[in-house]
Amino acid sequence: MKKFGIIVILFGIVMNAQNRKVRKDSITLLDKVEVKGGKKKIETDMKMAVSVDEFLASSDQISFIKRGAYAWEPLLNNMSTERSVITIDGMRIFGACTDKMDPVTSYLESNTLSGIDIKSGQEGNSHGATVAGSIDLKRKSTPFDLEKKWNGAYQTGFEFNNKQFLNLGNISYSGSKLVMDGSISFRKAENYYDGNNVEVNHSQYSKFNTGIGLAYKTGLLSSVRVDAIFDMAKNVGFPALPMDLWLSRAMITSASYKQLFKEGLIKSWDTKIYFNTIEHYMDDTRRPENLVHMDMPGWSTTYGLVSSLNLKKERYTSAIELNIYNNTSIAEMRMYPQDRKNRTMFAYSWPWVTTRYAGLSMNNSWEISDRSRLNLGGSLGLNYNESKYPEFNWIFHPGAPKEKTRILPGLHAGYQFSDNHFSFSAGTGYGQRALSVSEGYGYYIYNSFDRYDYIGNPDLKNEISYETNASVGFKNEKVSIEAKANYFYIQNYIIGRILSLGSPMNYQSVGVKAYTSLDHATLFNMSLNTGYHILPELHWKGSLTYARGRDDRGKNLPFIRPLSYLTSLHFTHRNFGVQTSVNGDFIQLNYSPEYGEDKTQAYTVWNFSVDYTFTIGNLKTIAQLGAENLLNKYYSTYADWGNIPRMGRNIFTSLKINF
Repeated sequence: MKKFGIIVILFGIVMNAQNRKVRKDSITLLDKVEVKGGKKKIETDMKMAVSVDEFLASSDQISFIKRGAYAWEPLLNNMSTERSVITIDGMRIFGACTDKMDPVTSYLESNTLSGIDIKSGQEGNSHGATVAGSIDLKRKSTPFDLEKKWNGAYQTGFEFNNKQFLNLGNISYSGSKLVMDGSISFRKAENYYDGNNVEVNHSQYSKFNTGIGLAYKTGLLSSVRVDAIFDMAKNVGFPALPMDLWLSRAMITSASYKQLFKEGLIKSWDTKIYFNTIEHYMDDTRRPENLVHMDMPGWSTTYGLVSSLNLKKERYTSAIELNIYNNTSIAEMRMYPQDRKNRTMFAYSWPWVTTRYAGLSMNNSWEISDRSRLNLGGSLGLNYNESKYPEFNWIFHPGAPKEKTRILPGLHAGYQFSDNHFSFSAGTGYGQRALSVSEGYGYYIYNSFDRYDYIGNPDLKNEISYETNASVGFKNEKVSIEAKANYFYIQNYIIGRILSLGSPMNYQSVGVKAYTSLDHATLFNMSLNTGYHILPELHWKGSLTYARGRDDRGKNLPFIRPLSYLTSLHFTHRNFGVQTSVNGDFIQLNYSPEYGEDKTQAYTVWNFSVDYTFTIGNLKTIAQLGAENLLNKYYSTYADWGNIPRMGRNIFTSLKINF
């Protein structure tokens, strides 16, 4: 790349509010802090030992495409991962699989997390250009303490359907100068059985994850921290695909410096440098029915910098973030009859694509009064792509440039109001995103859902999103209700269309599709969440979600969630807890045959669990027993790749010891 500059944009609202008797913009050093309630637990109401995917699925904003029992692809606002930004503590990480079988969420385990920050639409543009929004996985970070303390937890469990055995452990140490966080986990599962008690072949997996973080206090208001995560998955089957995962490894590292300020407009400065590398090896050697075998290894390497400033002046707060990263993505395709030594074909499905990005974002918030708040923010990014082997693109797009630079702006505004028990919010946004590596440079990437090989096009225009959102709610001591909705109008919507030129490379393919831009597409999402405290010990919750997506011809977009529902009861008495829930989807009427979908039927699933809290010595211990799909329902949903059936009845047990 001959020239690469950082475009810096500075904009915002600087307003002075009336002076108050109590200052809201200063830092006070306390001798002791007592925390009541703590961080949100990474578990659902129904199940303690959840995976990261299962925990994310409890959000009404997220659904999943499932190609097996492992590494589900998260859809934010019913949009695929190309349109969202998924990070770990703000760090950009890119999967190494062309089939999207290694989303960022697959490289962590639930016991390493303190929380997950989900932002919709342009509110999520802090870590990069987005359309759908952002998901930031936040790892545990123990604060400094004047007294030396050790804390930790161990959790084990077994699930009977797929004979999954899991062990999760984490430990932390906090002192006045030094902090340490460590975690380790292992999961191993065999094939699961559907609601007809039929084994779903190639649905097994095993996963190992470990991480460590060390922080040192360099001054009264400053500290440094280093973190490292290692993740490895082996022998992972994907029943919806014609191949499986032999091995996936990831190493994710970072070093950061944080400075707090007692006085002035700037309250904190946090800067992090990071490096991560991923290797992902797909093959079909365990599929003897395949006439020709194929290996599809992939590699992704990213290094970057995240630097953020937090400002506060009376009623005004602001967050400014600089985000810079460099990623190289490589994927190969190798074909051979039965013996790898007799290779008959080689190609780069990702031809050594380098992506460099630099962006600056600013998000401002102003408390207009004690009841209302105005939010205004934006971002500006510079995105550069380069393909080392452009000849793969030239086959279908002669003269396509080897390099491409794009400017990616984003803006959003919102208003929030709350008065006693009522709340209301409304917002709007505008943003653009660049192409993903597959959309721009993919070469014969086989899609087993519609059975087409896909070709990228680096000359496609940026997607441009216009959005609006609103919510209204009511809450008192017994009742809560909230309705939320958003609408996206997306110009230059990128999707695959049948290509008249070229013939399929994979013997299972029926044709070739090229990524192209529709004039526009629209997406509408809504949810209704309610809660009611029937008794002090008995709580009911219910939710409804609905979405609709259409292209520029009024036809349905694929993988749009039909009307779905969840209703649950939670009863607690002393040390006992009982939970039961019913969830399901209505029939999928608005499916898309053009993009490979067929109609999926309605289903209803009943779940139940019970837990008991007790002590072993001074150790708080929780035991849980439960069942998912208690009635052993056979079903498949709109998001199950190739209509693979979901798991049948699954009895699970879990034991967690805190120390």
